[in-house]
Amino acid sequence: MIETFLYVLAIAIAFLILSIRILREYERGVVFMLGRFWKVKGPGLIILIPGIQQMVKVSLRIVVLDVPSQDVISKDNVSVKVNAVVYFRAVDPEKSIIQVEDYHQAISQLAQTTLRSVLGQHDLDEMLTERDKLNNNIQEILDEQTDAWGVKVSNVEIKHMDLDESMIRAIAQQAEAERSRRAKVINAEGEQQAAGRLLEAARILSADPRAIQLRYLQTLKDISNQQSSTIVFPLPLELITPLLEATAKRQHKGGE
Repeated sequence: MIETFLYVLAIAIAFLILSIRILREYERGVVFMLGRFWKVKGPGLIILIPGIQQMVKVSLRIVVLDVPSQDVISKDNVSVKVNAVVYFRAVDPEKSIIQVEDYHQAISQLAQTTLRSVLGQHDLDEMLTERDKLNNNIQEILDEQTDAWGVKVSNVEIKHMDLDESMIRAIAQQAEAERSRRAKVINAEGEQQAAGRLLEAARILSADPRAIQLRYLQTLKDISNQQSSTIVFPLPLELITPLLEATAKRQHKGGE
């Protein structure tokens, strides 16, 4: 009688041990009863009926997926190696277990194909300068596709774009040519502005003859401050003209 009781007690303890499950705060358990979905449980202490109920754990934490380097042909036929990082998490444990066999692997394959497809529609310059736009575009496509799996793709970041050495040199030459073009444009704009200022100054000076005289005196002052052995004196035409006329009259009288 005692042996039977101990035997039954041992079976009950073993049954209880097999029935108890403990889920952490970030875990949920998808419970199946006789092969059919029953409910999602957790977190905390979970009691299952051995042999009748089975449970599959699902983590609700964000998962960081490193997308392997992909060979991408841009719209302008440039070969680029690109890799990225995808951040996602399961938001519906029921769908993430029932709708897809392994959502981690499924998202990895989907991210690789989406990365090649999206980047292949853009030029190399767009890949290098509009990375945020491409990240958002890829994230929206992945999030839309994985919604049926109960998974939320929160962010996508393109990490590296590896180019051939010849393409790197070509980009450097293009950047140098662009800087040279900007320098020439800035220089030409400066010359244009200076010419406009000179024209405005000439109009102001021509408005009053005394203004040009004052300008002559200012020029002489500037010359005198320099350590120079040669001084160029700007003589007004108003002073030269009477002298030339007087010289011409004397020569005319002498000839008579």
